[in-house]
Parts: sequence; structure tokens; C-alpha cells
Amino acid sequence: MPAETPVAELVERARAGQARAVARLISLVEDESPRLREVAAALTPHTGNAVVLGLTGPPGVGKSTSTSVLVGAFRARGLRVGVLAIDPSSPFSGGALLGDRIRMHDHTTDPDVFIRSMATRGHLGGLAVATPQALRVLDAAGYDVVLIETVGVGQSEVDIVSLADTTVVLLAPGMGDGIQAAKAGILEVADVFVVNKADRDGASETVRDLKHMISLGRRELGPSWRQPIVRTVASAGEGVADVLAALDAHRAWLESHGELTVRRETRAAREIEAIAVASLRARFAGPGGSAVASLAKRVAAGELDPYAAADLLTG
Repeated sequence: MPAETPVAELVERARAGQARAVARLISLVEDESPRLREVAAALTPHTGNAVVLGLTGPPGVGKSTSTSVLVGAFRARGLRVGVLAIDPSSPFSGGALLGDRIRMHDHTTDPDVFIRSMATRGHLGGLAVATPQALRVLDAAGYDVVLIETVGVGQSEVDIVSLADTTVVLLAPGMGDGIQAAKAGILEVADVFVVNKADRDGASETVRDLKHMISLGRRELGPSWRQPIVRTVASAGEGVADVLAALDAHRAWLESHGELTVRRETRAAREIEAIAVASLRARFAGPGGSAVASLAKRVAAGELDPYAAADLLTG
């Protein structure tokens, strides 16, 4: 059996632009390799430079087509682009369905574009559990922009905001998106709204509904940013320049108001918390996991309250 490539060497190759090394590092992350801590330590000094964009929206609004068009626009600026396309898990293998790779075939031969489909594997949010670490890999590998495309929109999918510097919510006319957006709470998530398929009937009504909701909503914390609404026809490449202008404006706003630092510190805090919680769960499920069962019996029998049981478990 061939010896494993040292993590430091993989990171060095990834930073030199070798896609296979990038893919291998993301695989180590997804597989929760025993070398995961070593990977994180090796990547961290090289992170913090990528612009992270989140794209989300209901099925059928053209997320993958929009992502592909944006990739082309960023490449025209000479930027290296990484894409994490979060797919629903296959019910049979638990793997990603890879539909996004098929739809973004125009970029698959570009050495400065890296596309990776990641399975949610039953995770309730719109992101795969390993997404934060995969993002770290692409950031450290020198990709200037990382696009994260999520499964869809709903109460459980708003976790995209915890990872992205800027979150783009895509809607389309004729899908009841305006009302659904209000219900899902994505008015608070979106930094930029894009009404795709704007050549269809009902586009003006969708824009009007969004403008009305934005006028009623407000951010509870931080300086005010009024979300722009951009019309696009991604399949024809229309409106892309306007989307880029909106993204540039939001980036400038983030930096001028100190919000970029706030968002990235919040991202780090959530990542730390997630790792700590996962570590605790692993400990409880390990050889000493029988302690949970023993304490559960005492709680169920009324001998111990759950808070006292938790103190005994974690103390």
C-alpha cells in the first residue's frame, strides 16, 4: 500500500495550483480523516484572503446557471475561482448527485476554476457539515473567490449567512417567491437579491414585492445596508455586470463599516463551537458512552434531574 502524502506537501502542492492536491485535502475533510487537525493547522496561516459568496434560492430559479455565469465573469477579471456546490445526498450512497458539475461543464477544463460537489448527508441545513473546512482549503490554496451554492431556501437553510461574506438570494417570477422569502426569513439573510429569468411575465411584480418587503424590514444590529434588487437572465448572460456591481458595492460597504471583520469572527466562533460540540458527541458515543445510558436511566426514574446529569457527564 503506497504511503500517504504528508499534509504539508499536499498543502504546498495545493498552493502551487495543483487541483488534485486541493481535491485530496477536501476529501480528508469530508472523510473526517484522523489527519484533519494536522490539515487545519497547516492551512490556517494561509487563509483569510478569499472573497466568500453564498448563493441560495428555491429549486428552479437557476442557481447553477447563475453560478456558472458568475464564474465566467470573475475569470474575465483574472481571478481564480473555487465553487462548492452543495447537493442533496444520494439516498443510496450518501454521495453528492453531481448535477452542478454537469451544468458548469464550461469551466471544468479551466485550471483556475475548481468545482466540488459536496453531499449534505442528512444535515438539516443547506450546507454540508464539512463546508467550513472545505472553504478553508480553497482559501488557503489561493482561490480569490469562493462561491458556495446551497441546496435551497427555508428555515433550515439560512446557515449560509454564517459562512459567506456576501449572500445572494436568487428568486424567479411566477413561483410565489416574494411571499416565501418573507416566510423563510431570508429578508434578513440576503445582502443582494437577484430576480433571475427576468424576461418572464411577472418579473416586475416580483421586484415590486421585494421592494415592499425591504421597505418594511430592517436589520436589528449593525449599520444599515439596503439590499439591491438586480434583474438577470442568466441563461443569456444578461444582468451579470449589474450583479458584479452590487457585489462590489457590498464588499466596499463591509470593509468601510468594519462588518467584514465582524462576519468573519462570527464565522470562526461558530466553527469553533461546531467542532467542540462534535468532539463532545464523539466522546459520549465512544467507549465511555455507557455513562449517558446510565445517567438517562436515573433521570427517567426520577432520581436525578437532567441538568445535574449533564454536570456529571461534562464535569
